[in-house]
Amino acid sequence: MTYPQRFSGLPEYAFPRLRRLLGDLEPGDSPIQMTIGDPRHAPPAFVAEEVARHADAFMSYPPNDGAPELLSAISGWLDRRYGWAADPETDILALNGTREGLYNAAMALCPETKNGARPVILTPNPFYQVYAVAALAVEADPVYIDATAATGHLPDFAALDPATLDRTAIAYICSPANPQGATASMAWWSDLLALAERHDFLVFADECYSEIYTSAPPTGILDAVRATGTDPNRVVAFHSLSKRSNLAGMRSGFAVSGAENIARMKQLRNYAGAPLPVPLQMAAARAWGDEAHVEANRRLYAAKFDAARDILGNAAEIPEAGFFLWLPVPKTIGDGVAATIKLWTETGVKVLPGAYLARETDGTNPGDPYIRAALVAPLDETVTGLTRLAACLYDKRS
Repeated sequence: MTYPQRFSGLPEYAFPRLRRLLGDLEPGDSPIQMTIGDPRHAPPAFVAEEVARHADAFMSYPPNDGAPELLSAISGWLDRRYGWAADPETDILALNGTREGLYNAAMALCPETKNGARPVILTPNPFYQVYAVAALAVEADPVYIDATAATGHLPDFAALDPATLDRTAIAYICSPANPQGATASMAWWSDLLALAERHDFLVFADECYSEIYTSAPPTGILDAVRATGTDPNRVVAFHSLSKRSNLAGMRSGFAVSGAENIARMKQLRNYAGAPLPVPLQMAAARAWGDEAHVEANRRLYAAKFDAARDILGNAAEIPEAGFFLWLPVPKTIGDGVAATIKLWTETGVKVLPGAYLARETDGTNPGDPYIRAALVAPLDETVTGLTRLAACLYDKRS
């Protein structure tokens, strides 16, 4: 049989790769999971109530574009959070998790050619792996832009040569960044929008971690679109309840953009989408309308970041948003893979090698010197994990 080759160069996905790396190695202590960003705080209690209240709707096909109640709730949240007046019917598309949207938006909006050549899709490096798969699916050239400490852990798109920018159809950006936690400022967003206007490409803003922060709410791309007067069709912003409301299993997210982009995304989704069941849409609508549980969630994460500052000290930079630590590996240990093995076999703490979230560019992988640790476990378990980690990697004894 003949199979497509466009995905043949994909590396093994991060978590199966991690399982293979650690294999049959025994943990050095009781296992503590700090790998995947799977929130473990309690979801709001009203979710189960709403699902039960609307359970009869499981017998009906759900609306593909999103139930009016959900779209209205999302529109209200966008207004409160960003001062953004989105028309629920034309500017918002409900998604079955944002990974679906981040992938299918490229399918719906990336042209076959750009300025007479094969299109380019720009991706920060490290990055959420769906960005690269989307580029390959639309037969665009993925270009990875290293986001390192030298660039503030955000990609420097403007440093690319003009010929590449002229071929660019889409630029993906995640703020707050996964894994580094860096946040884009108004100036950074505005510069990116100006670059996108100059070279005529779309910006896909993955803002799934926007509601987990320790001080001020991170500036979003819609803030910058409103401030600069940019055409809303220049951007697509993606949001989710997974992190904000601890509802990763609900698979509820949305995309917001100008009406032309959303119409094209809806047209594709009519054929290939998998809409969320109505009872879950009703529960999601209530979640988007409630901030009390989100504030409580932030307080739980803030306590864990405070603990990380106390335990790690100056060994690591603590981000202001998201829930990951992007931890540098001491040169005496080697790279992130070596540190991951050391932590597991000596302490039972399981983290993710930074290289598994990035690609090699110019002979180096910007994730090599790092590990990613997720602060999703309860506070006491997080403190135990961080204490073991600090002693093992940084010789910081409690």
